[in-house]
Amino acid sequence: MSDCNHDCSSCGQKCSEATDFRKQLHEGSSVKKVIAVVSGKGGVGKSLVTCMLASEMQRRGYRAAVLDADITGPSVPRSFGIKEHATGNGEVLFPAYTRNGTQIMSINLILDNENQPVVWRGPVIAGAVTQFWTDVFWDNVDFMFVDMPPGTGDVPLTVFQSLPVDGVVIVTSPQDLVKMIVEKAVNMANMMNIPVLGIVENMSYFKCPDCGKEYAIFGESKVVAIAEEFGINNTARLPIDPAVSALVDAGNVEEVNGEQLAAFADDLERGCGLWH
Repeated sequence: MSDCNHDCSSCGQKCSEATDFRKQLHEGSSVKKVIAVVSGKGGVGKSLVTCMLASEMQRRGYRAAVLDADITGPSVPRSFGIKEHATGNGEVLFPAYTRNGTQIMSINLILDNENQPVVWRGPVIAGAVTQFWTDVFWDNVDFMFVDMPPGTGDVPLTVFQSLPVDGVVIVTSPQDLVKMIVEKAVNMANMMNIPVLGIVENMSYFKCPDCGKEYAIFGESKVVAIAEEFGINNTARLPIDPAVSALVDAGNVEEVNGEQLAAFADDLERGCGLWH
């Protein structure tokens, strides 16, 4: 309907019961669980969290993948040190593989130059994201993490409608406006009937390497209070760590210690009743 606001919970038409907008994987592909990593604003470390979660699940013996849906700001390939292009056979694209075996698909893997800007309108960008799901041979993936662009626009809506998203992880930072931004992300997930698995607060503190004291560079942490308000069980706080930045810049994100995200990984392993 032309006046649809995408809030299925308030819709008397119940069109979602009659129409399934989800797209099918390419023949032979298999993806068991899809986790969308979202943020209300850019620059909070969403891609870092995506890469860390995928790397942690791969370390635990699962087959992980990252679908980089941030078409205009892709950073996933460089974080993993991937320089080669994706290949295909005329019918299907094959993802790149990281050193530890995580499968990756990103617009930077099919551009002639990774510095080439993607100047596309919203529907074209959304179509490219859909094709990363339908036209790529995903090889027996246990956990796919979708690195979403910031906000609640065309691409997040396309992902939520076209992919069988099982849960959402929200990434944020300690600034004062964070509650409003998180609330937007939570509300969008609720509108699409997708559970929020947890909130990760990046740049939460800086730990002095000499004395061990923690300093709240961007303000005191608000993640626990916000999670309690919205009934979200899992939270994590990631520090400001120059060593992490150096590893990511060098393409070695798989070497980043993901202990702060262990509780998230534990829940992904167990399911904890969060899956549809």
